[in-house]
Amino acid sequence: MKKLLRILLRLGIFALIILAGIMGIKTLSFSSRQIPVETVQLPPAPEQAPLRLAKAISFPTVSKEGWVDTAAFLELDTFLRNSFPLVDSLLELQMVNNFSRLYRWPGQNAKLPPILLIGHLDVVPVEAASQEAWTAPPFGGEIRDDKIWGRGALDDKVSCLGLLEAVEQLLREDYTPGRTVYLAFGHDEETGGKQGAVAIAEHLQKKGLSFDYVLDEGQVILSNALPGLEAPLAMIGIAEKGAVSLRLTARLKDGGHSSMPPSETAIGVLSEAIHKLENNLFTARIDGAAQAMLKHAGPEMFLPYKALFANLWLTEPLLINLFSGDAASNAIIRTTTAPTMIEGGVKENVLPVQASATVNFRILPGETMKSVQGYVQNTIDDERITVKIIEAAGSSNPSPVSPANSFGFQVIQRTIQETFPEVVVAPSLVIAATDSRHYTALSDHIYRFLPVQLEHSDLNRFHGIDERIEKGQYWRVVQFYRRLVENSCR
Repeated sequence: MKKLLRILLRLGIFALIILAGIMGIKTLSFSSRQIPVETVQLPPAPEQAPLRLAKAISFPTVSKEGWVDTAAFLELDTFLRNSFPLVDSLLELQMVNNFSRLYRWPGQNAKLPPILLIGHLDVVPVEAASQEAWTAPPFGGEIRDDKIWGRGALDDKVSCLGLLEAVEQLLREDYTPGRTVYLAFGHDEETGGKQGAVAIAEHLQKKGLSFDYVLDEGQVILSNALPGLEAPLAMIGIAEKGAVSLRLTARLKDGGHSSMPPSETAIGVLSEAIHKLENNLFTARIDGAAQAMLKHAGPEMFLPYKALFANLWLTEPLLINLFSGDAASNAIIRTTTAPTMIEGGVKENVLPVQASATVNFRILPGETMKSVQGYVQNTIDDERITVKIIEAAGSSNPSPVSPANSFGFQVIQRTIQETFPEVVVAPSLVIAATDSRHYTALSDHIYRFLPVQLEHSDLNRFHGIDERIEKGQYWRVVQFYRRLVENSCR
C-alpha cells in the first residue's frame, strides 16, 4: 500500500509539473495584440467646440414613444446648420422623417467602399423627482467646473457634435476624403429607432449601398476595468446583446376572500416562479466577444492575472465565478434575468385569480428570444403559468459578431492608440442596445465605441443624474473623429 501511495504521489507531482509547464509556456507565448503606432501630433480641436455642444444640449430633444418635440428638433436643426456652415453647404444632407439626418461626403476614389459613422440626437427624459439632484439643469446647456452638463453630454449628442466638429475642421482645411463618408444621426434611438435609424438603413439599402465598416456609440474607455490591468481599457464593441421582455401570468381557478386564504394563491405561485428564475440563472460562458476581450487585454496584465487569462482552457470556471460576482462583468458572460414589473389584485381583502410579472432579459450572442422563452418555461415548469413574449420596439435577437481582424476594427484601434496612447484596446460585448443593430444588412463589420474615458462611477450618468463630460475629454472626442476619418480615407 505504501509503495502504491508513493507511486501515486510521484505521478501527482509529475502531473503538476507538466501542468505548470503548459501554463508557463502559454503565459510566455501570450503576446500583445496592441498595434505599434508612432506618436502623432494631433491638431487641437476647435476652442469653441464645448460651447456648441453645450448649446445643442439645451434643446430638449427628448425621445418618447410615438411623440416628437417638433419645436426642439427644429431649433436644433437651425442651430446645426448655422454652427457648421461648411458641413451644411458642402455635404449632401437628406432629412429622413423630418428629424433624422443623413450626410454624404463624396470621396476621391469611388472604387473604395464607403464608411458610415452614426449617432443619435434624441435623449431620454429626466425624471421630475430627480431634477433637484442635478448639479446643473439637465437642459441648461451649462459649462461649469470645466465640465459640460446635461442630457446628451454622454448619450449621444457628444458623438454627433464631435463628428460635425471634426468634419467642419477638415473642410476648413480643404480636405477631401479618399473614400466616401456617410454620417447618420437618428432622432428616436431611445425608443427603438423605427423612424430614424431603421428608415435611414432602408433608404441606404434601396440605393444598393454597403459599407466597409459602421461605427456607432457603445463601449468607452474605462479605468480599472479588469483586475490586473493598470492601464485604462478601450473597449470596441464587436457585438451587442439582444433583449426581450416576457410576461409571466399565473392563473388559478378560484380567488375568494382574504380571510380564508387557500394553501396557494396566484401571487404566491407567481412569486415562486420568479424565485426559480433568479436562482437558476442562464449558463455563463466565456466565448465570442468576451473571450476576444480577454485575449486582447490579458497580455497587458501583470502576473498572476496574465496567467489566468492565458490559460482559459483551465481557468474558465474560476473566471466565471469571479465575473459572476459583479453586475457589470456578469452581464458580459451570461443572459441576464431582471424582473421589472409586477401586478395583481384589485383590493386588499380580495384574492386575485390572476397575477402577472414582466421580466426583462438581455440575451447573449448564441441565444435567441425564442430560446430564452423556452428556458423560462422549462425552469418554471408550472402549467398554471403562461410565458409570452412582449412585442416591443426594443426587442431583438443578439447582433452578429463582427471580426476583430478587419480593416474597420484595426483602423478604429489605431486611432484610439494614437488619440489615447496610454490605453489598452480590446474587443468587447455591448450589453445595451444601439442603433447599430439596424444596419446589419449594410455591413458585416459593425463596431460600437464612444471615445471618452470614464471611471466606474461615471457609468451611472448614462440615463442618470448629472450626465456630463469634461471639456478636455470632449476636445479629445473631436480629435478622435478627425483622426479616424484621416486614417480611414487615405
